[in-house]
Parts: sequence; structure tokens; C-alpha cells
Amino acid sequence: MTNVVIPIYQGVTPLDFTGPYQVLRALSEMEITLATLGGQDLTVDGLTFGALADLAAIEACDILLVPGGLGCVPALEDPRFLDAIRCLAGTAAHVTSVCTGSLILAAAGLLTGRRAASHWAFRGLLRAFGAIPDAGRVVRDGNVITGGGITAGIDFALTLIAELRGEDAAQRVQLLLEYAPEPPFDAGLPETAPPQIIEAVRARLSPALADAERRIAAAARKAAAAIDASPREGE
Repeated sequence: MTNVVIPIYQGVTPLDFTGPYQVLRALSEMEITLATLGGQDLTVDGLTFGALADLAAIEACDILLVPGGLGCVPALEDPRFLDAIRCLAGTAAHVTSVCTGSLILAAAGLLTGRRAASHWAFRGLLRAFGAIPDAGRVVRDGNVITGGGITAGIDFALTLIAELRGEDAAQRVQLLLEYAPEPPFDAGLPETAPPQIIEAVRARLSPALADAERRIAAAARKAAAAIDASPREGE
């Protein structure tokens, strides 16, 4: 049995974890746990998730899967949440994320010097924590596998299954779920979307991005100060 823990929080994007959840659940030997601090129910985007585990009480997992969303910034500012992420990451064979979940991993000190994917609009913020932004839809660096923005979570989960069980298993799941995307528009990336569409989306995200830049810079300074203040070996 492979144990997967998905930490969720206020402001998480549901598709960031429900997509991978559906893909991974197609393997019978997967045990997937959704968890919040304190095991509190969570309502996001009008959906309520209940019967959740207490994140801080989980001692170990095989796979840590951190989803993203605009709530990732308050989450990474919460020392209790980051402590739980670090503890579980230390036990996991694979440390993973979808979308801006990589910012949480980075804030926890788990992506320093590593390449990582994220949502295109927020990818550059990874640098504040010493991570290396990568435009790939799914990016692997050692035991860390990260997916790009939101819908990339499905590609990420299939990639993870191929890593764990082989490509045949991943393709069986893909066929089972009839995952054969044919988007009606070629507007899923800023490299392909029409200029007016890019402008409109950037305008919509601009306030959230400006807030995230400010708060992540502060979080990074705080983390660096804590490292500088910590006793060094031999001192």
C-alpha cells in the first residue's frame, strides 16, 4: 500500500488536488488522506470537504502532495503548517506539488537549489526561497516532482503513476479516465494565448500577485534571518 497525504488549507484550488486524487484513486493500492490542521472541515469555492485527518498528527507518508491556490501565501506564513510539511517531507519517498503548492514546499526549505514548476503567473516567486523556476508542465528534480498550474495536476499524477508502477499502469489509468484533452482554444499558456487574453488575465491576477510578492519576500527574509540566527555545527 502506498500512502499519499494531501494537505489542504483555506484558499486551496480544488482542482489542484481533486484531479490528482481521481487519477491516483484509480490504483487500488493507493491510500490517500486529505488533511487539514486540526482535522477541521474545509469549504473552498462552495465545496465542503469533511472527515479530514489532522495534518499535524500524521507521522509519515510515502508521497506528500501539496496543492496550490491563492491561499498558499497564508498557508506558508503559518509556522505550524510549514512544520507539518517539513516533518512529512522528511519521511516521504516522493515530495510533490501542483501549481503554487511548490511555493509552500519552497518556503519549507525543501526546494533550495532544485528546479520546480508552478502556475505561470507565480512561477518567478520561487526564486525568493532559492528554488529554480522551470516552465515544464511536470518537472522532476531528484525525489521532488512538481506540476504546473491547476490542470497540470492530471499530467503530474499520471507521471507519478508511471514512476511508481510503470508506464503501462499510467496508460491504463489514462484510458480508464478517458483523458484525451482537446481544448477548444489554444489559450492555455501565455506563449500561445492572444495578447488581449493575456492582458485580461494578468489584470485579474495583478492584485493577488502583488500581495503574494510582498508577503513572500517578507517570509523569505524571515526564513533567512532564522537560518542566520541558528547555531552552526562546531560553534
